[in-house]
Formats: sequence, structure tokens, C-alpha cells
Amino acid sequence: MLSSEQIDDIARELAEAERTRTLMPRITARYPEATVEDSYAIQGRWRDQQLAAGRRLVGRKIGLTSKAMQQATGISEPDYGVMFDDTVYENGSVIPYDHFTNVRIEVELAFVLREPLEGPNCSIFDVIRATEFVTPALEVLNSHIELEGRTIVDTISDNAAYGAMVLGGHPMRPDEIDLRWVSALLYKNETIEESGVAAAVLNHPATGVAWLANKFARHGSRLEAGEIILAGSFTRPMWVERRDTVLCDYGRMGTITCRFN
Repeated sequence: MLSSEQIDDIARELAEAERTRTLMPRITARYPEATVEDSYAIQGRWRDQQLAAGRRLVGRKIGLTSKAMQQATGISEPDYGVMFDDTVYENGSVIPYDHFTNVRIEVELAFVLREPLEGPNCSIFDVIRATEFVTPALEVLNSHIELEGRTIVDTISDNAAYGAMVLGGHPMRPDEIDLRWVSALLYKNETIEESGVAAAVLNHPATGVAWLANKFARHGSRLEAGEIILAGSFTRPMWVERRDTVLCDYGRMGTITCRFN
């Protein structure tokens, strides 16, 4: 495991890479002994630095929620990161492309909590009861660490590859629709690139939210009322370039669009 000084140094390096929009070498190339526990410690130090600088936490993202992605990364459970207020975009936004590196889009559902959600025995039914509404969301993936050869330790340290999210469409109460059957068509520049159905997220998109609440309970924490929880992608990541226009059609739940400038 890494020392506290090493964890602090890496967290500062990540903050500098974000500030300068540059890529840093893989953590695991320099510290092959680093563990998943180390990676969450790095993410936590980076988060605390950001909070101290005045950013406001608005929610959490969950990743690696499909079996295919878990097998590809050699991890048997999802991962998570934090989301700050300055990373949330409205439907139809023009997003500065240079704010991110290795820009990709994922299709998700976001749960907005009406009340706190606590483990250790949280179920999808508890999630549904605690949720005010569910809304379509696009996650913008970002990286501050080189992609080639990176492992789950690098990804978690890098805030689980979260860059930003776009919220839109038609929010619905979770008892108004069978969330497993929410489907989406993802277009780039008017050409369909990906499609998927939300049951690909652990058989029900609320499963990941319950997992996160139970994970937090092990550390004496909980998800708070008002937090936005990105439940995980049900499409493969789609690469985007400057001047690309993205549109995602969620059928009954409406559409989201954004453009990268």
C-alpha cells in the first residue's frame, strides 16, 4: 500500500493535471504496489482539496456496472466517484471541448434523492422510496491519466473517469415507469452510434445506487437528500471530437442534446 505522503503527492498531481488539461503517467506504472484501497484514498484526498478550494459536491457517479466492463477491468464490483456543481450542464448546452481530455459519452439514468439513503441493507425498493425522480443523463468521461495500459487503480484514482454530466429529457417518478425497460438511442452528428436498455445496469439501474449506499455504510456515511446519483452506463462509451453534436433519444423519457465547441 502507498504511504500517506505518496497519496497526497498523487492527489496534488491529479489536481494540477486537471488545471492544465494535461495527462500524467499511469499511477500503476510508477507504483505497481498500489491497491484499490489506495486509489479511493487518492480520490478522497483530491476531493477534499477541491472542496477546500470552494467547489460544491452535488452527487456521485457509479461506473463498471456491466459484467462486460467488470471482466475487462478485472474487478468484481462497480466503482464510484464524486460530482461537483461546476460539472453539471443543462440540456442543449454547448460544452467547452478543451475542458476535458479523451472525451467520451455514456448513456445513463440519474436518480435525484428526496431523502437520505443509508445502508448496510439498502435494496432497490429502498432506493425507489427515497428517490424524488429519475431523469435521463449523459456522462462526459474525462481522463487526467494516460489511457494505454491503465488499470482500475488508475481509473478510480482519476475520480472514476468522471468529467461532467448533461441532464435533460422528461424526469419521471420511479414508480411511473419500469426502469429496467428504459431504452436509449445515441446519435453523433445525426448518425446513430449506440443503443441500449437500462436493465444492462446490474439488471435494474437502482441496484447500483443501493450498492453505493451499502458501500458508504461500511465507512459510517450515507447518500444525502438532494444528491444526484448517476447509476451507470447502459451503452459503450462513444468518442466525441470538437464540433460534434450529440443527441440521445430516451423515448417516453424525452431527449438530451449537447454540442462540443
